[in-house]
Amino acid sequence: MKLVTQAIQKPDDVNVIFGQAHFIKTVEDLHEALVTAVPAIDFGLAFCEASGPCLVRWSGTDEKLTGLARQNALSIGAGHSFIIFLRNCFPVNVLPAIRHVPEVCTIYCATGNPVEVILCETEQGRGVMGVIDGACPKGIEQPSDIAERKAMLRRFGYKL
Repeated sequence: MKLVTQAIQKPDDVNVIFGQAHFIKTVEDLHEALVTAVPAIDFGLAFCEASGPCLVRWSGTDEKLTGLARQNALSIGAGHSFIIFLRNCFPVNVLPAIRHVPEVCTIYCATGNPVEVILCETEQGRGVMGVIDGACPKGIEQPSDIAERKAMLRRFGYKL
């Protein structure tokens, strides 16, 4: 057994959702959940099939994001893992819909940050041990930071 880390490759303006599901139907169900949650959503998704032909299954509405999802899924290579890339949309807008997809077992992260996936590799294959999402804290929030956080949420339209 060996531990491996695999960085998720993505542009800075793209958000990622990384998780685990359990059935080939995942691709179609995730696609339906995403397009239903946010009209005109730009996304690409890929799913690592863990039995049979063991293919990276994929779908999406944006060719570049779909290609990015396929490449990252293949690099991660963990059975039944899925990856979704979003542009012009935040994960918070689609997470409730994704959580309601019956095949979804776990969501490891949903972020715009750089992500590293920690994998365990055996003779059988790879499994996800966890993720590193972004960087470590650099300090404690101060009153000016609180004001900026609240202002940002209002700029994004998440608070009145």
